[in-house]
Amino acid sequence: MEMTIIFDPRDPSVRTDPYPIYRRLRDTDPLHQSHFGYWVLSRYADVDAVLRAPGASSEFYRDRTWANRRGGPDSPLVQSVRKWMLMLDGPAHRRIRGAISKVFTRASVERLRPRIAAETARLLDAVGEGKTDLIHSLALPLPVTVTCELLGLPGSDRDQCRRWTEQISRVIDPSITAEDAVEMNAAEVEFREYVADHLKERRSAPRDDILSLLLHAEVDGGRLTEEEIIANVQFLFVAGHETTVNLIGNGLLALLRHPDQLRMLRDNPEIITDSIDEITRYDPPVQIVSRLLNEDVPLAEVTLPAGAKVMLLFGAAGRDPERYPDPDRLDLTRTGVKTLAFSGGPHYCIGAALGKLETSMVLTELLRRYATIELTGDDLVWRPNVSFRGLRELPLHLVR
Repeated sequence: MEMTIIFDPRDPSVRTDPYPIYRRLRDTDPLHQSHFGYWVLSRYADVDAVLRAPGASSEFYRDRTWANRRGGPDSPLVQSVRKWMLMLDGPAHRRIRGAISKVFTRASVERLRPRIAAETARLLDAVGEGKTDLIHSLALPLPVTVTCELLGLPGSDRDQCRRWTEQISRVIDPSITAEDAVEMNAAEVEFREYVADHLKERRSAPRDDILSLLLHAEVDGGRLTEEEIIANVQFLFVAGHETTVNLIGNGLLALLRHPDQLRMLRDNPEIITDSIDEITRYDPPVQIVSRLLNEDVPLAEVTLPAGAKVMLLFGAAGRDPERYPDPDRLDLTRTGVKTLAFSGGPHYCIGAALGKLETSMVLTELLRRYATIELTGDDLVWRPNVSFRGLRELPLHLVR
């Protein structure tokens, strides 16, 4: 009798260690029709195909069930999400992406290198030696500080911006509760009012930052509305902060659990930048994204029908043995890595280069400063969000 695999994102094991579940799905039911109304795809080729399919839509706010679980179509959060670049297709997506992409050029990201280095050094100076939780001492404050600086927001507000971001980021999580929806909507209102105040200042006194650029940039002969700017400032915090925090934490944990690979980086620090794709493949910071199908999408074995809702498991795709030999092993010498952790197709993450730069600079500085980096406990706690996979704490002992 064939075993039926049920994938439930609310299962606690999906947070703590989803990879055995992913393996069973790939081996037994790779085109899984779940009990909650989604097709769940776990193979690399299938996930990649849907990301690139013209008929696959990111506009999940159009799904009434999805919107109702987040406070309803008219709630502050859903009204904001309707304007997020992440949640738009076609010309609407290209219009906003065109304005924001001017900030995330390779040259623009490289100009942030000295600031990232200085902030990393400042945070590690405060850590010193001995025991620390690297999530709270470094991984959490660094990306939100960089994002605040990029946007032109006061560094003194970074903790509050981080709290709003952590609450709003659950909007894409399939396991949210009614209580989560209340908290997310409250955070959206507070964050929106905060950004609106800063936009008011920029209208009278523009600066060299993203807020000023977005206010005054012309896109297709017009300008973004204030509502579009505020919504996408929220999105940039979610995308830039959540992804990078988790990439730093997951990446260092993977290296500590593969000491031979950690030694390789110590002996060859010049390969750290090129190693980030493999580190990201192994335990991606973004695990799950979803799509609505506006038209049939043919895959190798079946055609997914128009109207279907599809859940794409990035973590499972990155461990697909058909794409990566010996996929459960971290191998920094692996070639041909093309991680899907930053999505693909028209929605490839606009800030991927910045997240990779921050992570590579953190790893470089940690290995330069500390002769010993040890994990002080194996009973790790993962954050409740299953779409963004990340540690609540990373307890370490550091010795120079």
